Amino acid sequence: MVFRDRRHAGELLARAILERYDGNLVNPVVVAIPRGGVVVAEPVAEALGAPIELVFPRKIGAPFNEEFAIGAVTEDGYVLLNPSVPLERLGVTEEYIERKAREELAEIERRKRKYLSGLNRIPLEGRDVILVDDGIATGLTVKAAIASLRRQNPNRIILAVPVMPADRVPEFRELVDDLIVLYAPEFFQAVGQFYQDFSQTTDDEVVEILRRNREMAGE
Repeated sequence: MVFRDRRHAGELLARAILERYDGNLVNPVVVAIPRGGVVVAEPVAEALGAPIELVFPRKIGAPFNEEFAIGAVTEDGYVLLNPSVPLERLGVTEEYIERKAREELAEIERRKRKYLSGLNRIPLEGRDVILVDDGIATGLTVKAAIASLRRQNPNRIILAVPVMPADRVPEFRELVDDLIVLYAPEFFQAVGQFYQDFSQTTDDEVVEILRRNREMAGE
């Protein structure tokens, strides 16, 4: 299964959510992980008549390879370390993790100022949260996002993603109240291999989607 682009994936995801829940969601909020997740979230929010809120997990990369995730941090300062990575053996110190977490928190603050300028944060307590991203690979940032959202006392967390590796599905089913995934292949290298167009989403696209959505949702 290959999606045309993130918007197409979001449309298919919206259809799957509507089929499963058929109006039985409690005051839903679509929570997206920027940037690509926001594009996927828009058609989901349109279908549900729901507002889009953001959650800001950021990967902490290894000293030898920034793309290799050894941990993740969320906007409230929560740090989740990758349990499968032998940090000591790789020479990763507490000081390194703290420094990288501070750097990523600074980037989170930049994004919050950029994306949410003039917009109110949406309270999640007692509401059904549909957490959306454009896909899951290792899933570390999504796990950090889930932990952050749990602390806001939502009614339920429903994780909805277009694609993720088959071997990750049982693990994520345990972490959330429900998991909706359109495609979970056995062979998985990267999220981008399942999109015809996986071009990077810009900050300006995120801002425009949020403003358009908030006008529609009236929040």
